Amino acid sequence: MLTLQNLNKRFGARVVADGVSLTVAAGETLALLGPSGCGKSTLLKMIAGLERPDAGELAFDGEDLARVPPERRGFALMFQDFALFPHLDALGNVMFGLIEQGVARRDAAVQARTMLARVGLAEHGGRKVWTLSGGEQQRVALARALATRPRLLLLDEPFSSLDADLRRQLQREFRALLRAAGVPAIIVTHDRDEAFALADKVAVLKDGRLLQCATPEDMLAAPADGWLARFIGYDNVWDGAVVPPQALLLGPDQPPARIVELARLADGVRLRVEALAGALTLTLSAREAAAQGDGLRVGGEIGVGVDAARLLPLGGVRA
Repeated sequence: MLTLQNLNKRFGARVVADGVSLTVAAGETLALLGPSGCGKSTLLKMIAGLERPDAGELAFDGEDLARVPPERRGFALMFQDFALFPHLDALGNVMFGLIEQGVARRDAAVQARTMLARVGLAEHGGRKVWTLSGGEQQRVALARALATRPRLLLLDEPFSSLDADLRRQLQREFRALLRAAGVPAIIVTHDRDEAFALADKVAVLKDGRLLQCATPEDMLAAPADGWLARFIGYDNVWDGAVVPPQALLLGPDQPPARIVELARLADGVRLRVEALAGALTLTLSAREAAAQGDGLRVGGEIGVGVDAARLLPLGGVRA
């Protein structure tokens, strides 16, 4: 288990870690989620040993890591740009870490081929990495990281350079590989959907502070505060509560709301309305939009109510 206790770090006047405490259990995947500059990557570097915290404790399986250099921590770090060696083929890249650990070259080749097969690249071992696609390079980097059997896998924005369709495909494959390997992992991302798709727990950071650490389900059900609720995708946040889409009631039997903004979408419309309950944003499917008829225009009216029983409370578990 990885344990962080009251980690603090600043660069001059800028605070990048302000009393951060977290745990990552065996086999668990944690996502560090937050906007750019919130301290995610610095926190990852402190765990890896590439940055030293100003204060606080960092331990793995009860061992204090304060004086343990990066190469002796047994962690694997996968960079955003994959950091593959261009002069080596895919097999050579995966073998590299094993050879550095003292594994005989012949044994390293066998293990590397096995790992390439696990990531779907059994036939690509002899190819130079610069001839591979972005998705294939990402798989090589993951195979290289997992081949060394790390105690902990650290990933900094591992899918950010890939297109949306490939990113979703590799996210599914990545989660399955981690499950099979049983390796705990920490993933830095600014993408809510990626964090929720990959992680068992999500830790949201803002200005170096940990706002909430919870399962995706618990975070969506009870965000810690209004800022976090908006950051994870909720449009309608009131004092003390979130109005989720399922709490919005539509129909002629609901109080009339004036449409103040309207944007056409590929599969419907997005509206901003002034309702009896207050200002609300809602998205209608193409069928729902068609049912509104001529009234669906800026200045027009639509019946909108709120089911108070379906409001989500703010102030969920923070860590």
